[in-house]
Amino acid sequence: MWTIASIALLAGALPPGIWLAARGTAAHRLVGMQMVGTVTVLVLITISLAAHRPDYLIVATVLALLAFAGTLVFTRLIGASDD
Repeated sequence: MWTIASIALLAGALPPGIWLAARGTAAHRLVGMQMVGTVTVLVLITISLAAHRPDYLIVATVLALLAFAGTLVFTRLIGASDD
């Protein structure tokens, strides 16, 4: 019951994040990308804990690291375009 409720609440945050990542200024796209990445990691963690498979947490950890690296690259590109 709690798993379904938490995934439903987290899934409600995906459309605004996707909208921000698809449209808007570069700063808004960065925020949208971070929002989608964070929600996806949280959904993966919830599914992993609900399925009693802690080994699936590796996927969420890798996605979190890749989202962080993507943010650094995107921020650098934003800074380069301002020069």
